Amino acid sequence: MSAPLTLLFLTSDVKGFPAIREAKRQGCRTLLVGRLKDQHAAWPRESLDETFFMPDLSDRRALTNAVSYLARTRQIDHIFPLDDFEVVTAAVLREHLRLPGLGVSLAQHFRDKLAMRQVAQAGGVRVPAFTPVFNYDRLRDYLARVPGPWLLKPRSEASAMGIRKLERPDELWPALDLLGDEQSHFVLEQYLPGDVFHVDSLVDDGRPVFAIASQYGRPPLDVYQGGGVFVTRTLDRAAPEAQALLDMNAATLRALGLPHGAAHAEFLRAHADGQFYFIECAARVGGANIAEAVEFAAGLNLWAEWARLEIAHLRGEPYRLPETRAGYAAVINCLAQQEWPDLSGYNDPEVVWKLDKPYHAGLILASPDPARLTALVDDYARRFSRDFLAVLPPLAKLED
Repeated sequence: MSAPLTLLFLTSDVKGFPAIREAKRQGCRTLLVGRLKDQHAAWPRESLDETFFMPDLSDRRALTNAVSYLARTRQIDHIFPLDDFEVVTAAVLREHLRLPGLGVSLAQHFRDKLAMRQVAQAGGVRVPAFTPVFNYDRLRDYLARVPGPWLLKPRSEASAMGIRKLERPDELWPALDLLGDEQSHFVLEQYLPGDVFHVDSLVDDGRPVFAIASQYGRPPLDVYQGGGVFVTRTLDRAAPEAQALLDMNAATLRALGLPHGAAHAEFLRAHADGQFYFIECAARVGGANIAEAVEFAAGLNLWAEWARLEIAHLRGEPYRLPETRAGYAAVINCLAQQEWPDLSGYNDPEVVWKLDKPYHAGLILASPDPARLTALVDDYARRFSRDFLAVLPPLAKLED
């Protein structure tokens, strides 16, 4: 009898519990490497064989030494990142330990906003006009050719973190002066007003075997920088934009080269021309309770299925997607003025989940009827703004 597989879960956040539980259910040994500040979090310890915590996972040399030390007495078979910030770090560890999975160069397609734009565009996927922040003559040419406003984006931050909107060409140069030697770690992109969508997928043999399209209530950048209620809801599957997004998502994943795993891709439909544009794609499960909404809509847990898919590949077995359903779900959440917001007044039968987190209000709605879901989302989002909403200034970067 062969020894059980050993999976090492790597994360700087507290998430991904269903993946850990599924790995244990599959008979794997499970190790967790997280941050010291999270050592007392409510990890699924019944599904973890060992846990290790470090002050900082961003020090890749120290982390490589630590994981290599663990490997002296443990046969590690796979490195599984649970958070976006560990996608490339996990790839570094895989290459060091010579393990299967995404290598560093391919992982950058799902982390580096410049790399993913270049690769997607080369693969025929429409993207907003962009330029690297390297050569100043090239930047001047770009500003002369591409109408503003523009977004100065960190290449490796998550979501809307650290993005700066520039209205005039002369705003760029002081911004670059402030960045100093960090400016090459940014990309400049045309700002296109529009509606923002996301597609959440499971990928096997380079193609989506499961994908579901959703629309944000407001663009995440607007919510992050201006405050407001975060909303996302499953698109009506009969709507023409739903199929267009699924097709574009498949083309994007093919261009970016994800062989297998989970993916969260974002697209924008520009108001000016009605065309869809690729914004970004992460090789992970989406955050902000999107995974829970997908489960209520489709009956499939993306975290658990991602673990099943990885384990199947490690064992040389085919992955089989479980049966799903064609339901609909929506997430509504916001920062709250109250430490423990009272959500008892939100009691329609479609309310299937409520967030339990201080100074946050959140819930998930689910319905087989997309029209009913849309009506409830519109009503609840207005009520959240009135009952709970607190607005804080955006952070320049993620806190430790």
